[in-house]
Amino acid sequence: QVQLVESGGGLVQAGGSLRLSCAASGRTLSTYAMGWFRQAPGLEREFVSVIRGSGSSTYYADSVKGRFTISRDNPKNTMYLQMNSLKPEDTAVYYCATSNRVSFDSSWYQDGKKYDYWGQGTQVTVSS
Repeated sequence: QVQLVESGGGLVQAGGSLRLSCAASGRTLSTYAMGWFRQAPGLEREFVSVIRGSGSSTYYADSVKGRFTISRDNPKNTMYLQMNSLKPEDTAVYYCATSNRVSFDSSWYQDGKKYDYWGQGTQVTVSS
């Protein structure tokens, strides 16, 4: 059974930084892409970023490009999201996810429905 546990959320002022972590157990993750999604109150869940199993490729939503950096440490089975220059509109619950798919292409990795395992989420609140 794959389990994902996020941590690192909190309250930060606009312009500040946070680093989220996603620790995985139950599978060796280096084969599989992992992604970050977020959901703000009253809004649908949205894609934030994804990283290939090897870590060699990444992709970002336009809203976070240049401010967020996704990375992974496969020996530690952990993925990270470094968030800089945070804005109030980044306020949301952030979720990490992984899929059983071994391919890595834009036909699926932005679609939350294509992911099979999810963490419980961590709250990020950015004050203005």
